[in-house]
Amino acid sequence: MSFYKKVNTLFTEHEKLVSRKNVKEKGNGVYCRYKYPVLTAEHAPVFWRYDLNKETNPFLMERIGVNATLNSGAIKFGRRYCLVVRVEGADRKSFFAVAESPNGVDNFRFRDYPVTMPETDDPDTNVYDMRVVHHEDGWIYGIFCSERPDPNAAPGDLSSAVAAAGIARTRDLVNWERLPDLKTKSQQRNVVLHPEFVDGKYALYTRPQDGFIDAGSGGGIGWALVDDITNAEIREEKIIDFRKYHTIKEVKNGEGPAPIKTGAGWLHLAHGVRGCAAGLRYVLYMYMTSLEDPSKVIASPGGAFLVPQGKERVGDVSNVVFSNGWIADDDGTVYIYYASSDTRMHVAVSSVERLVDYCMNTPPDGGRSALSVETLDSLIDRNLALLKNC
Repeated sequence: MSFYKKVNTLFTEHEKLVSRKNVKEKGNGVYCRYKYPVLTAEHAPVFWRYDLNKETNPFLMERIGVNATLNSGAIKFGRRYCLVVRVEGADRKSFFAVAESPNGVDNFRFRDYPVTMPETDDPDTNVYDMRVVHHEDGWIYGIFCSERPDPNAAPGDLSSAVAAAGIARTRDLVNWERLPDLKTKSQQRNVVLHPEFVDGKYALYTRPQDGFIDAGSGGGIGWALVDDITNAEIREEKIIDFRKYHTIKEVKNGEGPAPIKTGAGWLHLAHGVRGCAAGLRYVLYMYMTSLEDPSKVIASPGGAFLVPQGKERVGDVSNVVFSNGWIADDDGTVYIYYASSDTRMHVAVSSVERLVDYCMNTPPDGGRSALSVETLDSLIDRNLALLKNC
């Protein structure tokens, strides 16, 4: 096969993948998953990965490898469903790229160029996991993890790192203004901007932690107010959603995307981590906070909302689901974008009405086996009584 026929085959196979229609699967009453991932490493444009010049790449080798597409922020921009994707290259460096879809469930296509994210005076080694929010002040903000080597690491330790919250803003998802990193007393990896002012200030959901990976004394999802987002500094911080022993969030937990405002309160999606024989298991869970006080939890359904299933359990970091992006449409449809095993992106679809019902009416975690049985017995009693009268 000639060089240019091989090039044509690459583009044909890529178009076949990108244009594949997704298939809704049977749901659980709360949401429906879709059969195919919405983004994989193979969705990266052919002209990102290959030098298409016969003279400089006669064997048509892949020159720049893409390892994974994961942990994407999400926003409806005009009539397009946009993901600000964490793209991880074969060199382990992550960068951001915008992928757009006309319907939110398939046909996601990367823009021609990745995001050019300006650096601060202290350049990041790695950037990833952006939370995107259209704030009341008119800007679209992206808050992400900015990783640098630990200056206090022992000689020869080339793994220790320090995490900070990088902050950038844009009007068009093309041109980004980098602001100073969030100033805080602890490392931060899961910082999310609340979409509205609170008491005239910018409000942040935080996750204070002692180390780059370990939460240590960090108690869970925090809440903080800052006066100036262009020079953001946390002076006071409180925990609003605590880690708890023998739960899905005993090791650590973190806010996912910015919350969705509803008539009943703010809907929150978060991740929880527990230890098991196979290592750390990441799942998603939900909670709600008050409209009047977004730092006050008003509903906390027990257990996991979404867990890795089937092929989702296999990847670079197995047994993980993670979400930092969702979109609530004007008709109430909610598109929940999540990554599986740090490898690929998926979508599950629900509605504001269903998610509020789930949060308000799912029993909380009682904290003990006996109380779990008591809650189950209560439901069984009610159901058997209903069946008896049918």
